[in-house]
Amino acid sequence: MNDSRKIVIRIGVVIVGIIFLIKLLSIQVLSDNYRLAAENNIIQRIIEYPFRGLIYDRNGELLVINNPMYDLMVVPMEVEVKDTAEFCSMFGIDKETFVEKYNAARKYSVIKPSIFIKQISNEEFARIQDKLINFKGFYISARSVREYPHPVLSNALGYIGEISKSQLDRDTTSYYRMGDYIGISGVESSYETVLRGQRGVKKRMVNVRGVEQGLYKEGRLDTLSVPGSNLVSTIDLSLQRYAEKLLEGKVGSLVAIQPSTGEILSIVSAPSYDPNILTGREFSENFQTLSLDTAVPLFNRPIMAMYPPGSMFKTIQALIALQENVIDKDELIYSDGRLIGDLAPIGYYDVEEAITYSSNNYFFKVFRRIINQGEDPSPYIDARFGLEKWRNYVVRFGLGVTPDTDIPNPKSGYVPTVGYYDRVYGQNRWKFSNIYSLSIGQGETLVTPLQMANLSAILANKGYYYTPHIIKSIDDSGLPDPKYLIKNEVGIDSVHFNAVINGMEEVVRSGSGRRAYMPHIRVCGKTSTVENPHGEDHSGFMGFAPKDDPQIAIAVYVENAGWGGRAAASISSLVIEKYLTGEVKRKWLEDFVLKGDFLY
Repeated sequence: MNDSRKIVIRIGVVIVGIIFLIKLLSIQVLSDNYRLAAENNIIQRIIEYPFRGLIYDRNGELLVINNPMYDLMVVPMEVEVKDTAEFCSMFGIDKETFVEKYNAARKYSVIKPSIFIKQISNEEFARIQDKLINFKGFYISARSVREYPHPVLSNALGYIGEISKSQLDRDTTSYYRMGDYIGISGVESSYETVLRGQRGVKKRMVNVRGVEQGLYKEGRLDTLSVPGSNLVSTIDLSLQRYAEKLLEGKVGSLVAIQPSTGEILSIVSAPSYDPNILTGREFSENFQTLSLDTAVPLFNRPIMAMYPPGSMFKTIQALIALQENVIDKDELIYSDGRLIGDLAPIGYYDVEEAITYSSNNYFFKVFRRIINQGEDPSPYIDARFGLEKWRNYVVRFGLGVTPDTDIPNPKSGYVPTVGYYDRVYGQNRWKFSNIYSLSIGQGETLVTPLQMANLSAILANKGYYYTPHIIKSIDDSGLPDPKYLIKNEVGIDSVHFNAVINGMEEVVRSGSGRRAYMPHIRVCGKTSTVENPHGEDHSGFMGFAPKDDPQIAIAVYVENAGWGGRAAASISSLVIEKYLTGEVKRKWLEDFVLKGDFLY
């Protein structure tokens, strides 16, 4: 009996042993899952960051380059620091920070590398690299940050920064990891996927103590990083530097466009800042300083500031009226200054003279004809039809809609709707007498400087435009995004533009824009003194040149600078001269602008 029991027990032990042997064989030899899990415990993945694409101006001058920076990585299991004080002194941190960072790294992983100190400069790295051998468990990972050889275009180019948790959560591509850098604003943001390149991965083997044992599978599974694509911008660096010089110490904006292509030649937001301060380890501190600045240098005025268009808007009113056949270009309309405030002389005006002298009463009557076309006997319902028709024209000029430009976050401005006035006055309870301020570019209408520069390009082209954009081509393609090659028609016959353009030339030759006059360049322009309820009026000007072969269209706003014919017209004229001739000969005008005493 006892012998039988012993035999059964022995057989059971053998069976259990065989089962364990089979299971062990399965784990060690047959199962990929366990093999891969074991390998993952001894393989370290080292990210190789690509060089971000460079950005050039239209003439091949570098606007944005990469500056080498280094992250100090740590593998907690390998760490041996005999002299903590020396380590802390070397990197400019205190012992509490050292302990905090080390514990955070251990919490992440004891054998996987993580960042210990970010963005060590080239100079710092040169100082510490020979000493780093004394501190086991720490090594350097190279990456790059942006550098700007010319401190211009800060708001348009934008900046890069460490990806936030919310951005990481929105990343549907799963490309980014915590600690990666991403374009936050400007071109850096809108062309992020083009500029960033493709990261590489190098795998190395370590033992259970975290000591490196060489490349994993002799590096056959490593992937090389792929540099980002370079961008060629539409910006003329020489013109940009000059335009920023003219707006230094002022609050305002400037946009200059090549009418035949929609390429932005210069775009200035003032006040500005040196883009180099938003790079490196001082990014957070400098960003906070800029954010708290009451002058708001981070506010991108050319695409985000909204103003009433003022008298510049009269060009659109004339074109709509001509297209609608409610006036003829040679028709004389009497203006005696009674209907609306006016500085123009009393007398008869045709389209050209009304533009030249900026007759408010003329455009009051013209706008009334646009709004009240007899579509309905009721003046209230008739006004609804007229406003809707008028607004449809205005929107085709690119106003009241968000520009599809490649500088992110542009504002749409505002063109009032029938629904807006219904909410203000009640349905069928408003008519022309409630909205007449729209006739002279005041009232509820709001525009951005970019939109007014584009209006100037439309006038230069006599009825069409290409969407303004700041990137000319990606790499060596020579072409922008295809959407910037689309010709946008505004729905006004080209013949109607002649009278308006002739009037704009006379504005510069003998009217309110005389400071923009140059005998050797035929400049066409229109000034605006933009009403400002919070202080001095804003100075505005838009124009283009030369008249018969337009090469540049421009809009300038200078806040709290008074008449449009002083600050804005002067700055526009100098930028036009600089672009078309390569030099500025009217030093008296340049001195006037640089001094900035526009109200005296």
